Amino acid sequence: MFKSGFVAIIGRPNVGKSTFLNHVMGQKIAIMSDKAQTTRNKIMGIYTTDKEQIVFIDTPGIHKPKTALGDFMVESAYSTLREVDTVLFMVPADEARGKGDDMIIARLKEAKVPVILVINKIDKVHPDQLLEQIDDFRNQMDFKEIIPISALQGNNVSHLVDVLSENLEEGFQYFPADQITDHPERFLVSEMIREKVLLLTREEIPHSVAVVIDAMTRDEDTDKVHIRATIMVERDSQKGIIIGKKGAMLKKIGTLARQDIELMLGDKVFLETWVKVKKNWRDKKLDLADFGYNKKEY
Repeated sequence: MFKSGFVAIIGRPNVGKSTFLNHVMGQKIAIMSDKAQTTRNKIMGIYTTDKEQIVFIDTPGIHKPKTALGDFMVESAYSTLREVDTVLFMVPADEARGKGDDMIIARLKEAKVPVILVINKIDKVHPDQLLEQIDDFRNQMDFKEIIPISALQGNNVSHLVDVLSENLEEGFQYFPADQITDHPERFLVSEMIREKVLLLTREEIPHSVAVVIDAMTRDEDTDKVHIRATIMVERDSQKGIIIGKKGAMLKKIGTLARQDIELMLGDKVFLETWVKVKKNWRDKKLDLADFGYNKKEY
């Protein structure tokens, strides 16, 4: 009997949802950063064995939106509750329950699916602190299970996958066994470039950046994948920061991104990056759609 099911990973920004998904999948399909709101789209990770298929949906961190992009991200996350068989509500072990968690819990109580509380980052706290947090969350709602993990170190992650597996029902294999995500390569490439921008820049840059893949073709003469990408920002000052002195920052972003892209594609890559200013794009619906944040997703 083959079993399958869809599982949403929900939580506030920067609780480790993407780190968990990448660990389960055994490779990077979701970008990671210590900056909040790194994930902007729903990203699917497809975990398949000979007996089961678990389709994980990593959602944008739920926060109080301040832009049209923020609205898109939060609505995208909440819409997932209507599409899945189980919800993993992830919270960090090293932070007390806050207003954002309470807001999510209120929505989860309305969901008609089992909710497993996943307490991540247990490597950062003393066991006594963890027990206090478990008791606190247990008093907020009736969770199907409460499972502490460290997504970064892998502690208890396999147990969590086993629990999900045990609760799967008989079902179809929705995706081919060798497919690990629903997103096309162009999306993954753009995300890897954006990750390096987040890694290397600071202050106002992270939330103001979008990456558009203008072209992705194979050069028959060199047998390299030729990628042209545009990094979009909202202000001229941001463009200057990303380009850097004599183009040094843009070169560094491109070099690091190319290394990750080559690992993913298994091919040599020639990456060409440009920086353009599109003022206030995060609040313009047409720009949001052009840059891949399309409301048709939910």
